[in-house]
Amino acid sequence: MKRVAFCTLGCKVNQYDSEAMLEQFVKAGYQPVPFEERADVYVVNTCVVTGTGEKKSRQMVRRAQKQSAQADVVIAGCMAQRDAEKLLAWGVRLVVGNARRGDVVELLHKATGENLSIAAVEDIRRVPFETLNLSGHTGYTRAVVKIQEGCDRFCTYCIIPYVRGGIRSRPVEEIAKEAERMAAAGFRELVITGIHVASYGRDLIGVTLLDALRAACEPEGITRVRLSSIEPVIVDEGFCRALKEMPKLCPQFHLALQSGSDTVLKRMRRRYSVEAFRNAAALLRRYFPGCALTTDVLCGFPGETQEEHEETLAFLREMAFSRIHAFPYSKRSGTPAASMPGQLDKRVKALRTNEVIALGDTMAVDYAKALLNTRQDVLFETAQRDGAEGYTPQYMRVWAQGARPGDILNVKLTHYEHELFLGEI
Repeated sequence: MKRVAFCTLGCKVNQYDSEAMLEQFVKAGYQPVPFEERADVYVVNTCVVTGTGEKKSRQMVRRAQKQSAQADVVIAGCMAQRDAEKLLAWGVRLVVGNARRGDVVELLHKATGENLSIAAVEDIRRVPFETLNLSGHTGYTRAVVKIQEGCDRFCTYCIIPYVRGGIRSRPVEEIAKEAERMAAAGFRELVITGIHVASYGRDLIGVTLLDALRAACEPEGITRVRLSSIEPVIVDEGFCRALKEMPKLCPQFHLALQSGSDTVLKRMRRRYSVEAFRNAAALLRRYFPGCALTTDVLCGFPGETQEEHEETLAFLREMAFSRIHAFPYSKRSGTPAASMPGQLDKRVKALRTNEVIALGDTMAVDYAKALLNTRQDVLFETAQRDGAEGYTPQYMRVWAQGARPGDILNVKLTHYEHELFLGEI
């Protein structure tokens, strides 16, 4: 039996796409093995959103080639979409962009059968939503459901619209069917994801993100539905009221901030202000008291002054997020920000990023400690020692003695250390 190994970099959408491609390999008779082991086929699903993601993607392709000179290497994802011909020159067997992932096994067999190297990359501006129906996921009790592809925001720093294309929404009927399949496979929680989830339904008639969420909540076996990310522009009274009517929805919301300075947000071409973000956060907290609010911050954007950086730090303190993901700005060739004046020194960007990370670490501890001695329903996922680890609805990690994977148990959170709660059933 031939062996296949996957390495997935980047976002939850890439995780979903990798699961879909892996399922096709398994159906074709391949045995999945860890990426560190010898395999007949290595698939690297790449990321180019940041310089770090792109560097890791290149490293993993090279690692696969070194692990087995006889293996066929497949490169998929955003780097494949952008640099197909360049990647073929690396001696890989197949390059698949952000379309035709459903044909990956067929394309690989064609390439090996004819002893060719193939670049199967479509013009991403002209492809419909590619349905990659899953019947399950590897491990855990959570499953990712992809409802949307592409983005048309064209923020000045972001390469995503160029490598993922415009908005393509998955029909609600298909979302409902996949949710039913995940429930039948034993999954208890669904994570709703996409490239720009807030845009879901804009290319369909009479459909919104709320309809997609209701479809995901419908199956009886699904007990939790979690949103991966939204934007302040869609958060209003009606939206929050509708979310509140979905008892399965987890009280964890990722609102992408990027900067706490209005002048930087304008240069980034973000479509909200600091005040709009503040109002959105206040609404979510009013409808979901104690909810976890997480965010992204891009540090050292071109022209960012020390005063603008201080504005961001002050706004982050005001918002008291439960977690912050901070990244230094990195040039993405072809984006407007790459040619903007005022490109900052790498050292300055690193310093500002580290300040935001340190502040985020403090906030994460503060939020966690506020949950001490409360009782939370925990969905346990993995066996650990003589118990199991899992997550609260706010996505806080908990271990409890006597718990088993798949259990949903009411747990008292008694101790917190190193991003882990100890709990008593």
